Amino acid sequence: MSATNPPRDTIDRYAVIGNPIAHSKSPAIHAQFAQQTGERIAYDRLLAPVDGFAAAVREFIASGGRGMNVTVPFKLEAHALADRLSPRAAAAGAVNTLRFGADGIFGDNTDGFGLVRDIESNLGVALAGARVLLLGAGGAARGAVLPLLERGPRELTIMNRTAAKAEALVAQFADAARAAGSALTGGGPQAVEPRAYDVIVNATAGSLDAALPECDDRAYGAGTLAYDMMYGAQPTVFMRHAGSLGARTADGLGMLVEQAAESFHVWRGVRPDSAPVLATLRAQLGGQS
Repeated sequence: MSATNPPRDTIDRYAVIGNPIAHSKSPAIHAQFAQQTGERIAYDRLLAPVDGFAAAVREFIASGGRGMNVTVPFKLEAHALADRLSPRAAAAGAVNTLRFGADGIFGDNTDGFGLVRDIESNLGVALAGARVLLLGAGGAARGAVLPLLERGPRELTIMNRTAAKAEALVAQFADAARAAGSALTGGGPQAVEPRAYDVIVNATAGSLDAALPECDDRAYGAGTLAYDMMYGAQPTVFMRHAGSLGARTADGLGMLVEQAAESFHVWRGVRPDSAPVLATLRAQLGGQS
């Protein structure tokens, strides 16, 4: 039993906090993890006022809460609220996982880990030695850069419509790229090489409003995995476009499950089996991948 866990006859409280929050699949995911592992937890949704995040968290802690997942629009506030940060949360500048204990509030970010694990473990695509293109330079992209570099790609290119934002990420993660032995470059659309990449990750919010990220069509090929962080019942516009150019496509449902599994591990010291949970969610969405 982890030192952070109380006696087994208690039920620990966890929650996902956000605004809006009714759509969250996290309670169903963590209920399956708890059943699978025998961990005694209760996991709920918590709707916090847009201007009341910190107060809602402290009230949850006072009521005996042990940890939280954090979703939009509170990931930056969670980063600021934490007393300690994991290296990946510090690098991402955002927190999606909070753990509460005698040593205060610990903040972590499991989003990038979830992305990498889905690509490698579920989709069977190795990132080591790969040429990777990351579309976008916002919060989702920033959280993915360090976990991607830690897998040792040959190249990681960050492309953003506003080149300066991509260039800022390149500067921020230059040391991590050197440590990984990876070539890290970035800029506007012209930063994309006109030949097929091994992996293209869409970290833009474009799929929310059916907007296709700007990218040279020659970046997509038969050997390309085109991965959209978004997911839904139907393929996103990015996935449809990539598929029309011959690429293999995947959505972010596996990333959702894998980041949740890593959060569960952060809290409980136990790593659940994500595969059956992902299969259940995929079936509920209608089987699209």
